[in-house]
Amino acid sequence: MIPSLFVRSTSSMKKVGLLVAGVILTICFLPMLAIVALAGSNTISTTGTLYNGPGDTSDTYAFGNCTYWVSLLRAQINEPIPNTWGNAATWASRAAKDGYVVDHTPSYGAIMQISDVDNGLGHVAFVESVDSTTGAWTVSQMNVVAWDEVNQETYPARAAEQFNFIHQPIGVVSSPNL
Repeated sequence: MIPSLFVRSTSSMKKVGLLVAGVILTICFLPMLAIVALAGSNTISTTGTLYNGPGDTSDTYAFGNCTYWVSLLRAQINEPIPNTWGNAATWASRAAKDGYVVDHTPSYGAIMQISDVDNGLGHVAFVESVDSTTGAWTVSQMNVVAWDEVNQETYPARAAEQFNFIHQPIGVVSSPNL
């Protein structure tokens, strides 16, 4: 064997070995760098709280998302909804097909729904209360501040026309405001 070929082969092998080691280190450490970067991010807010409560095994919506949260709360007030409504964007139309009342009037236990947000996935929230004097309503929602974070938000009465509200089917009495 020619010595110069052997030197080139050894040198090439070292380069390949260093390249492979670099790729492996990058793959191993990138997730840790992402976590460190997120820890100092201004986009993660502390106004919401992570949900640590009990789950519902009959709730097949994806945990941590708004659909999961609303389905869970509806089950807790004994007004469960089907697990077949899909993304939040389709909830109003599928609810109407299932006989639910869909309008622009908030009421306790109703589902506030909007389709044209979150890149077309929509958003849903649970109506916690409605102020009888002002008409303002407060919702409980998940995955607005951050994934799996729950927060509340209050809307003025005049904003109701921008949202759909899904109520129990006609003839089904809703639970009282607790």
